[in-house]
Amino acid sequence: MSPSDSIHGTDRGYIIPIGGAEEKLNNPEILDRFVDVCGGKESRIGIIPTASELEDTGRNYEKLFRKLGCKHARVLHFVTREDCQSDKDLDYIEKCDGVFMTGGNQLRLSTTIGGTAIAQAIRRRNAEGMHVAGTSAGAAFMPEHMIAGGHEGSTPTPDMVTMAPGLGLTNNFVIDQHFRQRDRLGRLLTALAYNPFAVGLGLDEDTAAFIKPGDELEVVGSGGITLIDPSDLKYSSMDQARRGEPVSLIGVKLHILVAGGRFEIATREAYAE
Repeated sequence: MSPSDSIHGTDRGYIIPIGGAEEKLNNPEILDRFVDVCGGKESRIGIIPTASELEDTGRNYEKLFRKLGCKHARVLHFVTREDCQSDKDLDYIEKCDGVFMTGGNQLRLSTTIGGTAIAQAIRRRNAEGMHVAGTSAGAAFMPEHMIAGGHEGSTPTPDMVTMAPGLGLTNNFVIDQHFRQRDRLGRLLTALAYNPFAVGLGLDEDTAAFIKPGDELEVVGSGGITLIDPSDLKYSSMDQARRGEPVSLIGVKLHILVAGGRFEIATREAYAE
């Protein structure tokens, strides 16, 4: 599933995956930057709390965005697939400058929203210039290939990750979150061993990748992004390894980028600032 085609003369919107646990009170740099990208105080933001099982998640983000100066923030309740056909919510997304997907369980997003009219509208509106951000599970759901679950650890094994179709806003990246905090290097490497055409983004908590139209990435936040580029992969033992056995990968390139760091997808070049 490729991203929706952009309209001639129109820039695509930002894609903004966040590693989870973003700062919300003292210095909400990431969320403040998202509001600014969307147009500031007059922007219209739709909040999708589908991934969360907590009833107040959406309302808490709505209050937070209003506190940051956004006058038009509204929770969109998609609990069932039938909810995702709502004409009222579809109309709101048509008018949105940005959509924000909360954390929780990314399978709740993929099984509830995937393939529905709402998913199609978000993909099309992003191609038309609407910005889409997601934290934790919301970040994992963004790409074509979604990490649905897996095991902790640094060494890849064949059974370390479970993959599922994602929203399909980009097919250039596979995204993992809470990365350093939950020791997820091995499962991201495993995902890339299965999909070596993509670039892996391992997002630390309170850290975001602002992926600009044209697929230039900038790091914002207090942590780092582990960026894994398998484009020069020379050898993989994934096809030979059994469950639980370590996998050999030769030729993988790894970068650590912190605030201000950039990565250009077309050239696969990383820059410190």
